Amino acid sequence: MLGNDDWWRDAVVYQVYPRSFADADGDGVGDLEGVRGRLGYLADLGVDAIWLSPFYTSPMADGGYDVADYRDVDPIFGTLADFDALVADAHARGIRVVVDLVPNHSSDQHPWFQQALRGERRDRYVFRDRPNDWESIFGGPAWTRTADGQWYLHLFAPEQPDLNWENPEVRAEFRDILRFWLDRGVDGFRIDVAHGMIKADGLPDVGQKEGPQAEMLGDERVPYFDQDGVHEIYREWRPILDSYPGGRMAVAEAWVSSPERLARYVGPDELHQAFNFEFMMADFHAKSFRTVIDKSLREAELVGAPTTWVLSNHDKPRHVTRHGSLARARAATLLMLALPGSAYLYNGEELGLPEVLDLPDELRQDPAWLRRGESRDGCRVPIPWTSSGDLGWRDPWLPIPPEWSALSAEAQEHDPASTLNLYRAALRLRRSHPALGGGTLRWLDSPKDVLAIERDPGLVVVLNTGDQAVKVPGEVLLASGPLADDGAVPPDTTAWLQT
Repeated sequence: MLGNDDWWRDAVVYQVYPRSFADADGDGVGDLEGVRGRLGYLADLGVDAIWLSPFYTSPMADGGYDVADYRDVDPIFGTLADFDALVADAHARGIRVVVDLVPNHSSDQHPWFQQALRGERRDRYVFRDRPNDWESIFGGPAWTRTADGQWYLHLFAPEQPDLNWENPEVRAEFRDILRFWLDRGVDGFRIDVAHGMIKADGLPDVGQKEGPQAEMLGDERVPYFDQDGVHEIYREWRPILDSYPGGRMAVAEAWVSSPERLARYVGPDELHQAFNFEFMMADFHAKSFRTVIDKSLREAELVGAPTTWVLSNHDKPRHVTRHGSLARARAATLLMLALPGSAYLYNGEELGLPEVLDLPDELRQDPAWLRRGESRDGCRVPIPWTSSGDLGWRDPWLPIPPEWSALSAEAQEHDPASTLNLYRAALRLRRSHPALGGGTLRWLDSPKDVLAIERDPGLVVVLNTGDQAVKVPGEVLLASGPLADDGAVPPDTTAWLQT
């Protein structure tokens, strides 16, 4: 069932945030057995692969993106045996498994860093006698002083010291980590902070800037992101991936200053894909979407690899809230799933979940909340499975809004108009229709505030972001919401048409 080595080129990949997906042991935290128990749900949804956010041994200072042991499973998520069973069962259902890799930094509880705190082998991290002016992405300085007076670099939380990728031992360690998980059958890696790792020679100051020093989606370069030397790392990794059968792949989380810079991460000697975050940040307007789509397709041409599309993830507000309504979120989703390339979904978006904006401050766990007053916890609330009682969770690690009972998988299962069934129908059509998945698109003439795209053979996609319904030719295969009585596409609606 997993014979296509180029599967990633037009795959639909479903991101599982393990703490919030499904809880098998009833401790309020999702786990690998919970994921395994919901593989039937994911197969029915129609995804090609799952991407597991970090499940490694971790003190959880940053939701598992602070790794203390890269070759083991944290007990809150299960065991290596649970992981192996999950991979085997997923593969049996035709679902591939991609895992998160966090190479820019480790946990401060990693044995290497504990050694460094004792004054031993500090060359595996970035220590210096005096700090420079670099700032943490989470706010505040990017340096913390140790008991003996030296300072160590952490571009994120103090519990996440940056590894020194100029050290050959660090490079060898991660090559071995890649092989460890590839030997266990994983189909790919999502590379966290893929534009990090290498810092400019001499660690120069950034200098005065207005606002935060480093925006994760910015147009200015800083001496600790997107340095040319990072590409040497990926040129070391690609032969490892290629040495395993079955189309093993890697996708970069790379926030860089231009399409040309992003293109350097992707190619036959580096990574297979890079996330397209600009589509996620687009406004709900025809002009904004078209600008981003055109730019993204030009980037794809630069590297000869299809682009990726994403509307939500564990770091950004859910697109129901970001775009202002469920109707708009559904319309944006049908647009995304009709574009050439691969699509990444975030767990719970198929239920139409909004961002939770009213979590009690004392329950928030995002380190960015403590340092700069911004929290990503609202998109990480556990997803509801049942309509009654505990919504499928016992004392979940973040509270689930009671009104989500109407959005639960159980409540939506048999409602043909539900968001869950819209996603299922869209993914079925995407898999079966010859115009969808790979290929190219052509823009059609359309009224103001309307996008019209032709996918060959025989499919037209219409998105209406205006305030008047628009007449469309052809048979409607799928629409994100009810059409007008005369078959016109109303505002905030996308339709797929057979022509």
